[in-house]
Order: sequence, then structure tokens, then C-alpha cells
Amino acid sequence: MAGKPKLHYTKGRGKMESIRWLLAAAGVEFEEEFIETKEDLEKLRNDGVLMFQQVPMVEIDGMKMVQTRAILSYIAAKYNLYGKDLKERAWIDMYVEGTTDLMGMIMYLPLQPADTKEKNLALIIERATTRYFPVYEKALKDHGHDYLVGNKLSWADIHLLEAILMTEECKPDILSTFPLLQAFKGRTSNIPTIKKFLQPGSQRKPPTDEKFVASVRKIFNI
Repeated sequence: MAGKPKLHYTKGRGKMESIRWLLAAAGVEFEEEFIETKEDLEKLRNDGVLMFQQVPMVEIDGMKMVQTRAILSYIAAKYNLYGKDLKERAWIDMYVEGTTDLMGMIMYLPLQPADTKEKNLALIIERATTRYFPVYEKALKDHGHDYLVGNKLSWADIHLLEAILMTEECKPDILSTFPLLQAFKGRTSNIPTIKKFLQPGSQRKPPTDEKFVASVRKIFNI
């Protein structure tokens, strides 16, 4: 039997967090090897295991996979979370790209200068409530199913739940005008594998704080 996937990244959310979410939701146990110093990163680069000299990198099925999107779509397809046909896959891709855009804005917020943070936080809340969440609310309303695509849990749902929880960290009542998304959050949070990942002590990482930002700047020279 193949070993557990091994995730190489820093000890925080960043681009690896969605990969952790997807593996956990699929019920897949994984190991993590944390990059804690500049030397740790240099060693991976010098060993030639980072195709583009970048992390995240995931060892899975005998491959050393890089590029977040490639890793995620491989895991989604492998664990039957990527739709039943090409059309469903296209819908999943569109929904995932939307939540990725929103999560990207939140992910980079802690790295921004203090004088622009407030403005950017207001932009995140505005985009979430006028551009992104209305799309998912409408999708759930139009087809009347529990899930976004094919009435079956998919990568799109897992990604959306992650985005909702990240956005709630910015504004706890952000879903106040989205009743179907509130219900969706309740349902998906209670799927056993996801519920387990949301418990304290899981491999889910906490929100990014200043201490973590300082360590990331050191490791990646930024």
C-alpha cells in the first residue's frame, strides 16, 4: 500500500491550507514536513524536488507534485470529488476559481502594510457580499440541491466552506443576508471527515498572525 501523502510547506495556512482541507474532507491521512528556516527551503531546492523552485510540494503516488492548482485537481479527481463528466468538472472549476480569488485576497491581507489593511479588509467584505457569495447563494437556490454541482459533495463545496470560514474571520456576520449559504455551512461542517478537521488538535492551521508573517518573510526573503 502506498504511504500517506507528505506535505512540504511552512507551519501555517498559505497555499497549502486548501490542500489540507481537500485531503481531510476525502478522509485521507497525511504527514507534514515543515519548512521552518531558509535552509530547509534551500535544501529542497538543492535536492531538485521543486520543479519551479517553489512550494507547496506534495509527495503523493510516487510523484513530487508542485503548483497548488495541479495538486488540488489531482486529489479531487483521485478521490471522486471532481464531478461525473466534463461539464460538471467545468462548473466545479469555475466555482473553485471564484473562491480562490476571494481567499487569495484574505491570504495576503496579513502581509500588507498597516496603512492599507483597513482599506483592503473593506474591499474583501465588499467583494465577498456583492461579487462572490451571491453567485453561490443563487446556485443553491436555482437547483435546490444541498451541494453546488451534481447534488454530490465536490471540491467546489469544500473550497466554498473554507472560503466562508476565512471570510467570517474578517467579519463574523458576513452570511447574515445569505440564508442558503448559512444552511450550506451548517450541513457541510457536519460531514464527519470535515467535522473532524474542524475540531481542535487537527492539522488545520490557525489564522495567520504577525509572528508567522515574520517567519515567512525570513524563510522566503520577502
